[in-house]
Amino acid sequence: MRDGTSGLPRERDARWAWARRPLWPWLLGLTVVGCGGYWLLARSGKQAPAAGDLAARPVAQGVPVAVATTRRGDMPVQLNGLGSVTAFNTVTVKSRVDGQLIRVAFQEGQLVHEGDLLAEIDPRPFEVQLTQAEGQMARDAAQLRDARVNLARYRELLAKQLIARQQVDDQAATVGQHEGTVKMDQGLIDNARLQLTYARITAPISGRVGLRLVDVGNMVHANDQNGLLVITQIQPIAVLFTIPEDNLPPVLSKLRAGERLPVEAYDRAGQNRIGAGYLLTTDNQIDQSTGTTRLKAVFDNQDGALFPNQFVNVRLLLDVRKGTAIVPVPAIQRGPQGTFVYVVKADKTVEVRPVTLGPATGTDVSIESGLSPEEIVVVEGMDKLRAGSTVQVRKPEGDTAGQRPSA
Repeated sequence: MRDGTSGLPRERDARWAWARRPLWPWLLGLTVVGCGGYWLLARSGKQAPAAGDLAARPVAQGVPVAVATTRRGDMPVQLNGLGSVTAFNTVTVKSRVDGQLIRVAFQEGQLVHEGDLLAEIDPRPFEVQLTQAEGQMARDAAQLRDARVNLARYRELLAKQLIARQQVDDQAATVGQHEGTVKMDQGLIDNARLQLTYARITAPISGRVGLRLVDVGNMVHANDQNGLLVITQIQPIAVLFTIPEDNLPPVLSKLRAGERLPVEAYDRAGQNRIGAGYLLTTDNQIDQSTGTTRLKAVFDNQDGALFPNQFVNVRLLLDVRKGTAIVPVPAIQRGPQGTFVYVVKADKTVEVRPVTLGPATGTDVSIESGLSPEEIVVVEGMDKLRAGSTVQVRKPEGDTAGQRPSA
């Protein structure tokens, strides 16, 4: 009994000591085991779908780009310049006599022809002057006839030695005086008729009439500064434009050879052609402040599209390059080493190709070296390209010049 009773307290003390041991090592172990199991399950869950979707995942198609085919063609050699339209002739119509304006025979903005009546000055004062001159002429002409008759009589009497020669000479001088007077009278008559003609103001050139500067009823004078109206000749019309002095020698060479160089005028945006003409001449000096020289071109302007003082972009056709390689302007890229293009090879990869540029137009540019006809170049989507990049041809967004291969 004592041994059994004495063993019970020891067993109870052992269990109590086991219960008082710390629990955190067990909790830590359970946590590590749980995290490891969760990681294994998650990994196995991810790998299984990836293996199942591997066949359905699309293969990378490359960088989407738009391309164009290099073509062989004729490229115009053009000189571009800024210009302004100017009237071929400009005339300020003034009255050549003093008087009252009694009639205006034109409408503002009207196209008139040379010799058309524009305005009329009161002609009555000039008619009176003409009548006076004609009356004076009649009187002096009668005196001249009388003097000539007397001279003839004196010469007959001198032949009979009935009068002295001095008397005949005096009568001959009198006849000369009357002849001078009659000639002066004729001048007065012609002047009066001329003033009467000037009372009718006619168009000195053909052109477009501007705004009326004087109204009917006003007194006008020959020394008025503003005049009655302004006429501008717009058919033909001229365009003055400038080119750099370095481009002047080939132009002068063409002009000396007698060639007529075509010139085209475009609007402010440089997109729409509004006239076609030819180069007339160049200025006789170079502007040192700008390093440019002025040229003058002539346009028929039958449709009236060109207007005096209008701003235009001018393209002077200097020559035409035959059979050159041509690509769209967007295909040209520029870097530290110069100009280059991205050429698409047969394996759908791109090659960086340095090129030498030739003459260009608004949409196309010629290639002097580095590119051959029928080669394919990138015109859109080159931002992400590098040498050797794989590309996927797509439909271009804009209207890029040149022939494009099908995707």
